[in-house]
Amino acid sequence: MQTIPAGKVTLSDRRMQRSWQVEVTAFQLAAHQVTQEHYAQVTGLRPSRTHGDRLPVESVSWWDALRFCNALSVREGLTPMYRLDDENAEWDAAADGYRLPTEAEWEHACRAGSTGPRYGELNEIAWYRANSAERMHEVGGKRPNAFGLYDMLGNAWDWCWDIYDAQVYGSYRVLRGGGWFDEHWSCRASVRRRSHPTLQLEDVGFRVARSLTP
Repeated sequence: MQTIPAGKVTLSDRRMQRSWQVEVTAFQLAAHQVTQEHYAQVTGLRPSRTHGDRLPVESVSWWDALRFCNALSVREGLTPMYRLDDENAEWDAAADGYRLPTEAEWEHACRAGSTGPRYGELNEIAWYRANSAERMHEVGGKRPNAFGLYDMLGNAWDWCWDIYDAQVYGSYRVLRGGGWFDEHWSCRASVRRRSHPTLQLEDVGFRVARSLTP
């Protein structure tokens, strides 16, 4: 886990043609996406379609990611962040366990103080369609950003906590980061994608976050 300093990030909604600034408090974010080996250690499951212990776990839904966060919290003696039932997920702000990053946290962490579309030259920092041979790669194979985070762009999309656009897409959740099959324009810090929280896609994984307690 890397400690991400507090800061501000500007988010935008293309449909509403508006932008807004979000203040992000300091938090922790995993240097890598959850690997298939780690996911299996915590859950006993191997859902990925492409197999490899050091590959990002994929074909996991947003709900799967939340369940993993709770299971990992229990495994490490922490209080689970999420209260889950068949249809609802609530965030317990008083808990100290693992969780998904918010969309604002994700973009702030991805940018790591940079102001352009990416935190470095794309071929040096990301696996994407032009250099991935159209397959997933092991985590940590490209250069990290200034916060010590690997694969924030490319390889696999990251689930975030937030709802994408409730008025149009209902419960669809935000995906960030771009993936191994995406063109270069999808691998930018500001690009947003959406998916239904029950879907399991072969280019979507996640990384865990933790709030910093006072």
